[in-house]
Amino acid sequence: MTSPNPQSDETSYLEMSSAAIDSRGTDASLIGSHCKYTYCNQLDFLPFKCQSCGYTYCLDHRTEDSHECPNKGAWAERRRQAELSKRSAGEGKRMRDFVSEKPCADDSCSKVIGTSLVPGVHCPGCNRDYCLKHRLREDHDCKNKPPIGARPQAAAAVNSLAENTKSAFERFKLWGAAKREQAKKSLPAPAAGKPQSRAAQVIAVNSLKKTAKGDAKIAPEKRVYLYVEAESETAKAKIPKGEFFYNKDWVVGRLLDAAAQALQVQNINNRSDNEQDRLRVFHVEGGRLLDFGEKIGAALQSGNTVVLLRGVGPPPDLMTP
Repeated sequence: MTSPNPQSDETSYLEMSSAAIDSRGTDASLIGSHCKYTYCNQLDFLPFKCQSCGYTYCLDHRTEDSHECPNKGAWAERRRQAELSKRSAGEGKRMRDFVSEKPCADDSCSKVIGTSLVPGVHCPGCNRDYCLKHRLREDHDCKNKPPIGARPQAAAAVNSLAENTKSAFERFKLWGAAKREQAKKSLPAPAAGKPQSRAAQVIAVNSLKKTAKGDAKIAPEKRVYLYVEAESETAKAKIPKGEFFYNKDWVVGRLLDAAAQALQVQNINNRSDNEQDRLRVFHVEGGRLLDFGEKIGAALQSGNTVVLLRGVGPPPDLMTP
């Protein structure tokens, strides 16, 4: 008996090529092979080789059952052993972080973590291990826990971060109120005891239209005339302020790009996702930050003042009282 073919395919038999059958010559009578099944023996020009016993058979007797294979199942057993010898997908890999058995670090929890059923979750903020219920920072009061192993100065800095953020928002509100008062002063002073008249506002806007710069291709009926400034501390500009007009159909993001270019303010909004680097547009009269996707015509009107700021974060209405 010839040795079985070591090749493993989807079937127990392999179709043989004419070149593999015989290389004795080109005579047609010498090409092909006789079926080895006892009661067949027919000449087949493209026979099949059984991967269990190694003999060749015709089309009708190519399967192990049809030719009563003397070594039936050998091919299937080789395939099974080959599959068992393959490494599994997770073999040799750590499936979860190792946490030794200990109680959950939350003061109100007595659950033991680090077991096969209750894996521990490490918090990088306070450097402690928690159960799944207390894994989130707000669930174990992380901000009020000094990190284990941290220096006192670093722990104090972590604990004061939230307070600094809140106070920054408060200072921003006061800054916005001051800018609103400054914008009012740019209009002609009203008569004693009387509010600013509509006529005086129209005069101020007409004066603004004479000095404002912008794209001449914008139709006059589409223009919104604005006072534009750059906040001196965060958005340093070569030209601190100016008077410009924009298309009311533009979105605020396009206004920001045009204003930053005109005032020569560094603008990396399209290259950074860090809010500390990004510019935002503050509407003085509205007392709020404008969203990049807002239409200029819906959010602003001629005579308004907008200010470019950096590092103040995304909208919500931080300026509203």
